[in-house]
Amino acid sequence: MPSWKLVSGLCIGVLGSLVAMVGVGYAMVSIPNENDAAKSQNNVYYWADGSQMVATGSGANRQNVTIAQIPEAMQWAVISAENKSFYKDSGLDYMGIARALVNMAQGGQTQGGSTITQQFVKNTYLSQEQTVTRKFKEMFISIKVGTKLSKEQILQGYLNTSYYGRGAYGIQAAAQTYYGKDAVDLEPSECAFLAALLKGPTYYDPAGNESIDRTATAAANLKRSQDRWGWILGEMHKDQRLTDAEYQKATKKYPMPQDRKATKGMTGQISYLADTAKKYVLNHSDIAEAQFDQGGYQIYTTFQKDKVDALTKAVKKIEKEKIDPNRKLDKYVQFGAASVVPNDGAIVAIYGGAGYENGHFTNNADTSGVPVGSTWKPFVLAAAMEYGTYDTDGVGLSPLSKYNGNDKLKVKKPDGSYFLDKDNQVFLQKNESEKAWGYITLRKAMEQSVNTPFVQLGVDVGMTKVRDVAKSSGLLLDSMAPDLNPSFAIGTSTPSAIRMADAYATFAASGKQADPYSVTQVKKDGQELDGFTKPKPSQAMPAKVADNVTDVLENVIENGTGYNAQALGRAAAGKTGTTDKNKSAWFVGYTQQLSTAVAMFRENPKDHKLLSMNGTAGVDSIHGGDIPTLVWTEYMKSALKGKNDPGFPDAEKIGEIQDADGAPSPTPSPTITPSETPSVSPSPTPTETPAPPSPSATESCRVNWNCPTDGGTDTGGTDGGESASPSATESSGNGNGNGNGNGNGNGSGSLFAGPTG
Repeated sequence: MPSWKLVSGLCIGVLGSLVAMVGVGYAMVSIPNENDAAKSQNNVYYWADGSQMVATGSGANRQNVTIAQIPEAMQWAVISAENKSFYKDSGLDYMGIARALVNMAQGGQTQGGSTITQQFVKNTYLSQEQTVTRKFKEMFISIKVGTKLSKEQILQGYLNTSYYGRGAYGIQAAAQTYYGKDAVDLEPSECAFLAALLKGPTYYDPAGNESIDRTATAAANLKRSQDRWGWILGEMHKDQRLTDAEYQKATKKYPMPQDRKATKGMTGQISYLADTAKKYVLNHSDIAEAQFDQGGYQIYTTFQKDKVDALTKAVKKIEKEKIDPNRKLDKYVQFGAASVVPNDGAIVAIYGGAGYENGHFTNNADTSGVPVGSTWKPFVLAAAMEYGTYDTDGVGLSPLSKYNGNDKLKVKKPDGSYFLDKDNQVFLQKNESEKAWGYITLRKAMEQSVNTPFVQLGVDVGMTKVRDVAKSSGLLLDSMAPDLNPSFAIGTSTPSAIRMADAYATFAASGKQADPYSVTQVKKDGQELDGFTKPKPSQAMPAKVADNVTDVLENVIENGTGYNAQALGRAAAGKTGTTDKNKSAWFVGYTQQLSTAVAMFRENPKDHKLLSMNGTAGVDSIHGGDIPTLVWTEYMKSALKGKNDPGFPDAEKIGEIQDADGAPSPTPSPTITPSETPSVSPSPTPTETPAPPSPSATESCRVNWNCPTDGGTDTGGTDGGESASPSATESSGNGNGNGNGNGNGNGSGSLFAGPTG
């Protein structure tokens, strides 16, 4: 047994070593200087060819002020909200530090400093490295700050180095950014608003920050901001920092801040390009937004200037031709578009809107909330070809399987019962056109964008399978409609244009999916940062499935609702989409080189709700087959100019023809039994041999197998008023379809408010 002298000696030695270590650590750290923290640099963005796109930063949007220039209401707002014991404590939250160290030891994230002193220290170390070394350093600095600086100096430093969002560092920049005034002139109500931003400007700026996080919508942020603003004022009143009269005045009206303003260089599409790249950097690294906005980064993007310019020019040209800003129903029309390289994922161009300088801060290429309509149908078809239906034992369906295309279809559940509406009556799925299609092939239904076959098909396949195929193609789960009801099959989900272009790129690449990316390299102080490796493509669906989808979508352009895209003059595939009440219209199409999605919609600028486009552009209704397709074609002609036309791989025969219940059996071909003996009567006058069908009277069918006939004559018409090509016909016994259906139905009456086109 060791003697008590040995034990006590060891304890004293260990204690002495710890004291010495603390002393050395304390002596080595320096007190943070708020002026040093105010030094910021530009972030520089580069085009795909390495040339500079824009240099932008927060250096000009930062200015320190003295405590005398900071209203007492601002000082007490942060104290009441974040550190009530500020004037009494030592500046350290020892329990919080212990929790952070334990959390780090377990591999978790550290919590932020819980006292104003610690937060001031943390603001000067924007690397935000999650290490024990940094945490101990922060602790030593906080101790020294608490003993060397007055509370007023600490509070001044904290308010001058905090990040308030919109590139604003410090209370003076925040006051100018949000209210257009100096900090000294802030009202108590405005002070409470700015103090609320310190909780996290991404989620408490009422302008919204969907470019950073889809949940940070303007509506959600406004609610969060109002709640915290009211709570802070309540705490100030409770702490007797506001009199009853001051509290009543401050809470009378929420101090809505000014709208965002464009910063130097952030105009036109540059604003949305930088916005997209910034989001990618933050999502693929541990860099905090405040750290990123501090500047000093070089961001190399995938954006190609010539294609960005071509996409912008295409939107502006068609917009000028079709949209009259003086016409009431043309107001608030917006476009969003994105172009992605198949089998790679590189985003080469986007169109995000009119530009920050015009007060449009939402990136329409990456927005949520705009239903995609019938552009969703290819995922239903792909799921059917890959998985079959509930009664095919896993055997995939052929696109030549027939489903009922009539209007007001009773949608049948797998158990044989029917879906009911809100009045407990049998639900009737509508097309926009009342045309009696009868049983038509899925290929024909896609061509003419008929709803009812795909709604029933989606139910038969299983909406979870449809969702899984859409996800594997590149769409995000949080953009998909949560209700897997029948209308899920016809586009109630709201993916962004970037994601839709990427998902269709999966079809273009014979089933290989690559996540969309906008950044190839990020450097800081000349050193390349990790996390920006190019995504690797993976086989999301069988090549046979993807190639058959492409074959069907080629026919949409050649004979169906996407006929305006024929002007591209090369092999292309795509799908139109128009939603219920005409609130949005899409065209998503591709070649092997590029996949591009174009969305068009109207949005109320006050509440950001979608408005109907009935009457927009001086026509009864807008459809994916007209203005969006015209924009797509104009852009793709320019983007692919001089490029070869590789076409698409041949689509192999896939699945089995599995017609839906009620489909008529095919009429067997008549057989002729030859006479056993020659006739002795005179030979009859020979009849004229029927000529084969004219190519113009048949459906284009490039699959390496015979297209069956549907029988009967098909006249044109559409489900969503999306005008079919005048030459749109289907192979049939007497196929003379003229494709002139006017499609002026209103598409209303759907229980599930599903898209109609």
